[in-house]
Order: sequence, then C-alpha cells, then structure tokens
Amino acid sequence: MKKNRCSWCGDNPLYISYHDEEWGVPLFDDQALFECLILETFQAGLSWITVLKKRENFRDAFDYFDYRKIATYDEKKIESLLQNSGIIRNKLKILSAISNAKYFIEIQNEFGSFRKYIWGFVNENSIKNNFKETSEYPVKTPLSEIISRDLISRGFKFVGAIVIYAFMQAIGIVNNHVESCFRYLDIPNSKSAP
Repeated sequence: MKKNRCSWCGDNPLYISYHDEEWGVPLFDDQALFECLILETFQAGLSWITVLKKRENFRDAFDYFDYRKIATYDEKKIESLLQNSGIIRNKLKILSAISNAKYFIEIQNEFGSFRKYIWGFVNENSIKNNFKETSEYPVKTPLSEIISRDLISRGFKFVGAIVIYAFMQAIGIVNNHVESCFRYLDIPNSKSAP
C-alpha cells in the first residue's frame, strides 16, 4: 500500500528516504546538528536535492563534519576543497564553514552544547504545524528571524532567516509534515525523544 507523503519529495528515492527517515525528526547530537547547519548554508540559493546528492562527498571532504578539525583548516585544505568537484565549490561558503565551526565551538563553550543553545529557543519542544498542503509552508518565521539574528551577531555567515527556517525543519524544531503524511503523527515531540 502506497504511503501518503509530503508532495515535495516526489518520486526521487533519495528525497523519499530523506523525507521518511530524517526530515523533521528531533536531532540532538552536536556533530549531526553541525553537519545539518553547514549543509543548509551550502544549499543557500540551490535546491536541497543538489546538496543531498553530494552529502557523502561533503562528509568525506569535510572530515565527517568534525567541527574541531574544520575550525583549523588552512589555505592548503581550502584549496583542496575548491578543487573537489564532488562538493559545491563556492569559496565564500567554504570559508564560512570554517568560521562557523569556530563560532559553533564558542556556543558550545558558552551553553555547554549547541543542542542546548538551539533547542533553548523552543524550550526543548518541537513546533508541530497543521498544514494541509506544502504550499502553506512559510519560507521564514519570526522565530527563524530571531535565531538568524542571534547567530549573525555571533559571527555566523549564510544563516539568514530562510536558511535557518530550513534548518529548523530539518532538525525537528519544526514538524512541517502535512497532516495527511504518514510521518505527521510518527515523529515524537522532542521531550519524548532520547
């Protein structure tokens, strides 16, 4: 029996897998949160499927998103990334991944973890919307604007309100599965998640 899904994932197996297994699921591990944040910054101006197709290449190129390593990348490493055709070779985005890793560590030092910082904006509770159609999704919200401004004030780049709203959906701060989607009721509220 065919499952009802959000229409945005279409019939692409990669999109379907991402939709079914990851999108909207509360994410709490700092390294996974960093990976998601960096991939969202690389998506800016592009489609998410473009990033998904290159995700394994990104993991290889960026030391599996070990932010401590990324924070120490030098000119030689930057040049190798710029020559890597398996990733999105945008110099500004590559440089921002390095500086964002440094600011990510600063947030960890201040809050104890990035998880505490980012989930603190919603008191550890997912926002569950009641959309009937994907066309109802906003591209940004007042909360994504608040988080964006805060991250920018801390030095982060490529973290505008639209990018941050996509990030919030990806990590489960927001559950935007439409009501008819089989994942709508499946995904736990963050407090009941591990």
